[in-house]
Amino acid sequence: MADVVFRRLVAEAGLTGRATSTSAGTGDWHVGEQADHRAIAALSHEGYDGSQHRARQFTPADFERNDLIVALDRTHERILRGWARSEADADKIALLLSFGGGDGDQLDVPDPYYAGPEMFDDVLAMIESACRALFRQLHPAIRAV
Repeated sequence: MADVVFRRLVAEAGLTGRATSTSAGTGDWHVGEQADHRAIAALSHEGYDGSQHRARQFTPADFERNDLIVALDRTHERILRGWARSEADADKIALLLSFGGGDGDQLDVPDPYYAGPEMFDDVLAMIESACRALFRQLHPAIRAV
């Protein structure tokens, strides 16, 4: 969901091609599959199109291709830091909610998979808020490029 939201922010700012976003998981169990139908529905309710998403696994090359690696929870952050080959790789990793959008000290985006559809809506709202905060911080640098 975060990738879809961030891509729209970039497009709405007229910066498509100047900032890119990709999505990757730390596990390989869903590679090639669409997002959960409840995630696609939550996105659709808010006017997003998540139908083109296909799961892929994070690879070491992602450290080279990206200036920022955004993890949605501390478990994934720890895994990514374990995969980092250098301090420079590790320095690229940040939690999405560290940019804003969480409640107080909450830094993990909850995984709605085992909850009902309404949890996907709640998580999407949290992701939208955090992505807007992240984009506000990145926008001046993207514009200046």
